[in-house]
Amino acid sequence: MTIQVGDKVPAANFKVMTADGPKDMSSDEVFGGKKVVFFAVPGAFTPGCSMTHLPGFVVNANAIKAKGADTIACMAVNDAFVMGAWGQAQNAEEILMLADGNGEFTSALGLELDASGFGMGSRAQRFGMIVDDGTVTYLGIEAPGEIKVSAAEAMMEALG
Repeated sequence: MTIQVGDKVPAANFKVMTADGPKDMSSDEVFGGKKVVFFAVPGAFTPGCSMTHLPGFVVNANAIKAKGADTIACMAVNDAFVMGAWGQAQNAEEILMLADGNGEFTSALGLELDASGFGMGSRAQRFGMIVDDGTVTYLGIEAPGEIKVSAAEAMMEALG
């Protein structure tokens, strides 16, 4: 079952890259007591994700935070090393780069994507959500090949 507006995000653990290597970060640490603009991409370093999706959030990070977001988080079913390197390559200092390496959070949300036809296995669908203290207040799931309802501009509009 796919997560819906009004639902609590499921408990999960992510990995984040730090100067000391990968570190665990719980979903409660990410979402608890904060307003989070969260978006997921099918894969780090892939064309649409690297040319359009993540750069929109990098460019608009200050404007998004000015509209009340405490955190901007990007997630992919990749490992922490890849997410850390992608964040550095994209100058994403203001973005929390979350690795859902085994796709457990993605699966719990019901937002898996079978990308095995591209040799990528199970990934996350492209989506965006606004989560206020653990509760989903906005959810935009993209149609294949599109970056509209989860783009930085759409998320800023949803913030009000």
